[in-house]
Amino acid sequence: MTLKVYTSLLLLFLVINSVWTRAMRQVYDELDPEHWSHYTSECPRECFCPPSFPNALYCDNKGLKEIPPIPARIWYLYLQNNLIETVSEKPFVNATHLRWINLNKNKITNGGIESGALSKLKRLLYLFLEDNQLEEVPAPLPVGLEQLRLARNKISRIPEGVFSNLANLTMLDLHQNSLLDSALQSDTFQGLSNLMQLNIAKNSLKKMPLSIPANTLQLFLDNNSIEVIPENYFSAIPKVTFLRLNYNKLSDNGIPPNGFNVSSILDLQLSHNQLTKIPPINAHLEHLHLDHNKIKSVNGTQICPVSIALAEDYGYHGNLPRLRYLRLDGNEIQPPIPLDIMVCFRLLQAVII
Repeated sequence: MTLKVYTSLLLLFLVINSVWTRAMRQVYDELDPEHWSHYTSECPRECFCPPSFPNALYCDNKGLKEIPPIPARIWYLYLQNNLIETVSEKPFVNATHLRWINLNKNKITNGGIESGALSKLKRLLYLFLEDNQLEEVPAPLPVGLEQLRLARNKISRIPEGVFSNLANLTMLDLHQNSLLDSALQSDTFQGLSNLMQLNIAKNSLKKMPLSIPANTLQLFLDNNSIEVIPENYFSAIPKVTFLRLNYNKLSDNGIPPNGFNVSSILDLQLSHNQLTKIPPINAHLEHLHLDHNKIKSVNGTQICPVSIALAEDYGYHGNLPRLRYLRLDGNEIQPPIPLDIMVCFRLLQAVII
């Protein structure tokens, strides 16, 4: 019996190995020496064009001060970790198929981006401009963009209407910039009808941003100076699932009675604030981070989203609280964990206190 099993496994291995070898041979057969020569001659001398990945151009970490001419076949362009200051139309004249550009860690300013240089890249889906010297969101942008990463710049201004035509954008990353409340107007994010992730962490906000797109699933606002959650704030973003407000200035008085009692929120992070008690939560919440606040005690009867009597009923499953992870360390709470916490949250897998 054992011999049969080993024989079967050996045959399976040989079949898989044969298929893999045949597939790899097909790749290299397609890239015959004549094609390699063509790719090499067309490749900018400062860059690397891997024969096994003909749609990619690697120009990263080369000390470049300008963008070289991009061949027409390129979809993926890597220009990070250089000294590039300008983005003009000229290098992209033939690059009509570009899907992905990584320009992180350069020296690009808004004045260095030629008008239309980016917006003419009609097929561009991913644009990375992190760790540059931008002072505002560049405009105009390609209308087909799906991800725009602008973290760690000096952005303090978002031009009016800059996002109005970006209906395909699903992720916007503006974290670690210089945004004030005045930079986020009621129409700033207008047009982002399919946005799912918005990251405005590590800015200088004192208020919750206005008019977050309704389809937003993930909202990151860590490391700001937010003090107040407006009444019914989350009713305008009914799909928000992950909410991060760590390292702000939230106190009990800054949170409405049912501010976080929102059925869509599954992961709520309120670490490093000024709370003295656990705010009311919804039965659907699965992860709650409240570490490093000023909470002195925990009362399961008070914070349980359903009555303890219902929670004690083993046959009751309709609104059984779904909390699985609770973090309370860095407060003034003394163990042990109150029994009514365990009675209420029957699905708890981890409690850090």
